[in-house]
Amino acid sequence: MIPLPAFSDNYIWLLHDGSQALVVDPGEAAPVFEALQREGLQLRSILVTHHHADHVGGVAELREATGAEVFGPAAEAMPEPIVRVAGGEVARALGLDFQVIDVPGHTAGHIAYYHPAIDGAPVLFCGDTLFSGGCGRLFEGTPAQMLDSLDRLAALPGDTRVCCAHEYTLSNLRFARAVEPGNTELIHYLAHCEALRADNRPTLPAKLAQERAINPFLRSREPAVVAAARARDADQSTSEAGVFAVLRQWKNEFR
Repeated sequence: MIPLPAFSDNYIWLLHDGSQALVVDPGEAAPVFEALQREGLQLRSILVTHHHADHVGGVAELREATGAEVFGPAAEAMPEPIVRVAGGEVARALGLDFQVIDVPGHTAGHIAYYHPAIDGAPVLFCGDTLFSGGCGRLFEGTPAQMLDSLDRLAALPGDTRVCCAHEYTLSNLRFARAVEPGNTELIHYLAHCEALRADNRPTLPAKLAQERAINPFLRSREPAVVAAARARDADQSTSEAGVFAVLRQWKNEFR
């Protein structure tokens, strides 16, 4: 998987077999055209996780120029024509069967695409649901929905490569340290990611096992994380969804 930088902090994911390619969440077309030309590739498929403009803005131009087949969520407004898919279904692209997972929360109809074995390891294209060290804002869903969606993703194999759509890792990890200052795995991972960014390299894809060890939104039932949420807002953090809601609001306000 190749992360193509777009806008200020987006990644469009490119996967290819040496001649044909697919891309995920092309918010703009230009980075994709440049990569196709550079690598000598033909675009065959586009996978879309949700309807936000920074994920779909380049779809129509790419489809018109290449004839690529577009897959997207069944329950969201999408640039037609599109093959609509929902959780439990399969999107076949580039000869690969991607399992579709419903992950509402960031948007009401958000989906993710999972394949158990690409180049020897699982791959997850999760849009704006799961980030390294964080999760997406709740624009259309509830804390309970997002917690359930993240539980679904966290249950995937630990060696899954998490290909999310934004380079938010450093800011997410600084928040994570505020929540769990004693998490030594988190301290080491932050230093590693700071070194990557200092060298202008992406922090992604992340490994799911690493995320389970450092991401407060995957650790919202851990005693230290629960304690931090209750110290922040004791009244709201009396349930699992309440703890998650406090964490998400805390992150929204974190500077």
